[in-house]
Order: sequence, then C-alpha cells, then structure tokens
Amino acid sequence: MPSRLNPYISFDGDARPAMEFYKGIFGGTLSLNTFGDFGQKDAPFADKIMHSMLETDQGFTLMASDLPPGMEYKPGNNITVSLSGDDADELRGFWAELSGQGVVSVPLEKQMWGDVFGMCTDRFGITWLVNISEQAA
Repeated sequence: MPSRLNPYISFDGDARPAMEFYKGIFGGTLSLNTFGDFGQKDAPFADKIMHSMLETDQGFTLMASDLPPGMEYKPGNNITVSLSGDDADELRGFWAELSGQGVVSVPLEKQMWGDVFGMCTDRFGITWLVNISEQAA
C-alpha cells in the first residue's frame, strides 16, 4: 500500500453517528470497531469506537475514534477537512449536506483566486473547506 495522507478525527463519544453521517454523504465502505471488539468487553466504554475508517469510491479516506476515558477532548480548531476538485455538482452536493445543519463561515462562492470556495462547520463541530476548481478547457 502506498503512503497516504488522510484526516483522523477524535470524538467525545459520538464517533459512530458522525461516521454514519459522513457515510450517508460520501457513500463508500465504513468499518467500525469498538473497544469491546479489541478485548475490552467489560469496560464502561466497550461500545465506543476505538477505530473507524470510511473509504469512498472517490478515493477519500476518513478515520475517527472516540477518546478513551482519561484523554482530554478539545473540540473546535483541532482539525479541518478539505474537499477539492473540479466536479462542481458533486462538491456542491457535499457542501449542501455538510453545511445543512451546520454553520457557514464563508459562503460557497467565487473567490479572488478564481475558484468557488466555502467554509462551514458541520453539526458535529468539524470544519470543512470546499474548493471547486474551474475545469480546464
């Protein structure tokens, strides 16, 4: 497997609904493994997500987990996920779903560098950057 870079998000107990939400938007294959699956069956957090991975047909990979007890959760600016490309319809669809119950900080519109760009925070507190490049003529 070649090296790859992808975001990994830590959640405070809601990794499962968050990853299911992202799967609903992007499609693909979602694997969810709990702490109980990895030998901690009797722990109070056994049903929480130790590791999850969403792999999509577009080649996106998103990983996430719930923090185990004792680790401090710091929501907010600890992660930003960028979506970019030239398939305007697809990216606008992703934008609509991500921003739908979230907060838009930069509307999805033409920017000074020539691309269409927007920034929003989804309902789980994750900040998304969407950049639609003009297709080459």
